[in-house]
Amino acid sequence: MGHTIAEKILMAHTGKKDIKPGEFIEAKVDLALGNDITAPIAIEEFKKYGFKDVFDKNKVVLVPDHFAPAKDLKSANQCKILADFAGEQKIKNYFEVGRMGIEHALLPEVGLVGPGDLVIGADSHTCTYGALGCYSTGIGSTDLARAFIDGKVWLKVPHSIKFIYTGKLNKWVGGKDLILFTIGNIGVDGALYKVMEFTGPVIRKLCMDDRLCLSNMAIEAGGRAGIIEPDGITRKFISQFKRKWKFYKSDESADYEKIYEWDVTKLEPQVACPHSPSNVKPVSELKGILVDQVVIGSCTNGRISDLRIAARLLRKRKAKRSVKLIVIPATQKIYLQAVQEGLAEIFVKAGGIFLTPTCGPCLGGHGGILTEGEVCVATTNRNFIGRMGSPKSFVYLSNPAVAAASAVKGRIAHPEEVK
Repeated sequence: MGHTIAEKILMAHTGKKDIKPGEFIEAKVDLALGNDITAPIAIEEFKKYGFKDVFDKNKVVLVPDHFAPAKDLKSANQCKILADFAGEQKIKNYFEVGRMGIEHALLPEVGLVGPGDLVIGADSHTCTYGALGCYSTGIGSTDLARAFIDGKVWLKVPHSIKFIYTGKLNKWVGGKDLILFTIGNIGVDGALYKVMEFTGPVIRKLCMDDRLCLSNMAIEAGGRAGIIEPDGITRKFISQFKRKWKFYKSDESADYEKIYEWDVTKLEPQVACPHSPSNVKPVSELKGILVDQVVIGSCTNGRISDLRIAARLLRKRKAKRSVKLIVIPATQKIYLQAVQEGLAEIFVKAGGIFLTPTCGPCLGGHGGILTEGEVCVATTNRNFIGRMGSPKSFVYLSNPAVAAASAVKGRIAHPEEVK
């Protein structure tokens, strides 16, 4: 019996010649990530037991992105813990405000993750990097503390599920719609502690931004990882970085717990309705729902291609006066590119505002909290009760085109309505 791409990567980081799903392994990590919520706990544990030095100052990454720039005293203290620890340990990859970005957009952008890597992060959306052909997964803060010490982690080898997408995507349909469609079909526990392996002719044509979006939301189906086999698009993306990578692919004889195959030719933009990423409906069924706020950004859809799509629909148009339009470029580089391409001007003229790269409103942190009864269309990844503020608010998840069209119309809208 052969192995899946996930099993091959895990095996390569253990020294074992064979591993099987369900087996517990101790693996060496290529990178250990923490943010301003999770890393302070890991740092406290690291120090409590008297450890002086991290295992490798080049393989620890600290990104203050959830409540940064600090929204209050508590968040300022959290961020300072990261800054102080980075200074003490001489950690190379500490990204302060001005250099920072939303972690899951930033790390691929600067070449810290890539094919064949084993990446752990104390954040559930660490699964994003699987789009590059690595095994990346979220872990707890105490596991992160252990990794700081010796660069290792205990993992249970997951079963894999293969998702095959055939056909041709329609205009305004992309990676966000594919993953919402998938979660809508299998549910929020449909891939519980499984690897989601995305493949098929539709995936092979997706740009890297769409792939990162797709893998990002594997966790919303309960997945431990969301992996795409590296190909020419991957190689082109990583060619800008001077590093050697290892390319793996699944064997034809690899064993999968399940295989799903869908022809997505007729797929229209998808929207996840309150209060679950699995409560998915085509946008055409939701056109009468009024909107108070639109958020375009996040680690899911805050990349430059997302901003281009939204700006295309907002050019020479205005957001409805009743709609708060918030735009969050996922990194400083993306923001600068949006300025250089004239996208920033389009958003501002449309009545939108920019936030610095931050998770901000996505987790109900700051910069766009909803009050009771308010409705938001967001390109973020979660819409649980109270996720963006009041437990009596309502969040609809969509792609950037639907979000932009909804801002113009003041209600959930298909992009074709504003053409």
